[in-house]
Amino acid sequence: MVFHTYGDKNNKAVVLIHGMLTPYQIWNRAAQVYGSSHYVIVPELDGHTEDGISTFISVEDEVRKLEEYIQNELNGEVYLLAGLSMGGRIASELAKNDALRIENLVIDGAPLMKVNGLFKGIMKNNYKNILSKSRARDPKTKAAFGKNFLPEEYWETFLKIADNMNGQTVDNIIDSVFTPFEFVKYPEGMRILFMHGTKGNESVSKKGALKMKELNPKMEIRCFDGLAHAELACFKPHQWIREVREFAK
Repeated sequence: MVFHTYGDKNNKAVVLIHGMLTPYQIWNRAAQVYGSSHYVIVPELDGHTEDGISTFISVEDEVRKLEEYIQNELNGEVYLLAGLSMGGRIASELAKNDALRIENLVIDGAPLMKVNGLFKGIMKNNYKNILSKSRARDPKTKAAFGKNFLPEEYWETFLKIADNMNGQTVDNIIDSVFTPFEFVKYPEGMRILFMHGTKGNESVSKKGALKMKELNPKMEIRCFDGLAHAELACFKPHQWIREVREFAK
């Protein structure tokens, strides 16, 4: 795991966690906005490192590394912890640590529900196929990239991830992310926002959000009708930032 930082370390900390197959640069605009008044930390998760090969072991392993960083570098205090998709799952686990003091938790499209083995197998094959075609610089894959996955501006940084990501990382991510999530009541003072869309597999995020709210009734859920998984954060970052800043006022 590599940590990228922006802004003055004396300011309150904002931690932004990217999703699967997503470069850490997806947070560039948020880091720029928050970096003017906060200290922004954007981890480059294992299995997604651009400057060398690394392997994603488990959500728990990523959480442990983030816990150590927050304790050692931020005195255990975070103003805003936000996670996108898989990063939302990691953030949801990280926020359970009572030793950390997190003011605002923002979860966007986090997969918190268990899925069956057949579906996991399909996802593994699909992701490995995408990676293989990306490494081969397949033109059809590139054409579909900006329409269905991430803005075209991230194609080159995505390729760096694809070139370094191995099949074991894909298997480990799917097996770890789609295990049962233990829903808990978070500390009373922590404010929670769960964001999700309505298209495709966002029904999984919706179920997780509703289940989390059962134990945390003050949690706010914002549903963006017609948007697909992670579409707001990836394709409409300025709106995502406005939503989060409004929430965390």
